[in-house]
Amino acid sequence: MPLADPTPARVGPDDVDDVHAFLSACDLTVAGLAHPDVRLWTVRDAAGAVVGTTGYETGPDGRHALLRSVAVGPALRGSGRGAALARFAMAEAAAGGARRAWLFSRRSGPFWQGLGFVPADRAELATVLAGTTQVELFRTTGQLGREVAWSRPLVSLASVP
Repeated sequence: MPLADPTPARVGPDDVDDVHAFLSACDLTVAGLAHPDVRLWTVRDAAGAVVGTTGYETGPDGRHALLRSVAVGPALRGSGRGAALARFAMAEAAAGGARRAWLFSRRSGPFWQGLGFVPADRAELATVLAGTTQVELFRTTGQLGREVAWSRPLVSLASVP
């Protein structure tokens, strides 16, 4: 599947429906995609279909970033494209002042460990990222207690494999 441009493009208002459909198909959280504090990027194939996404939200102090919406379509799985998208979001968050990345993942622990993430305290994540759309959704729906938290510092991105 040839990519139109392998560089992620920032999601604008016209892209939200496509991103919503893609993330739904990947069984990822779609709440808050259009919220102004959610930063998202896509990769599209030559036909214009979304084949990859990445993004993050920052907490109230700006020093903590919640990675979200990191996904690639089935044709790109195993290609390294998902890791590249995760590194892209981490670099963007670090450039914006974040010093620690966090995420929720019940199914993809080995993938995130390969990028330097370690298991983290879910309550700490919910505290430092209070007010983000994903944390508040998980808190209000009761899903927070079932989530698995992961974290890593962003200061040493050059060491990410």
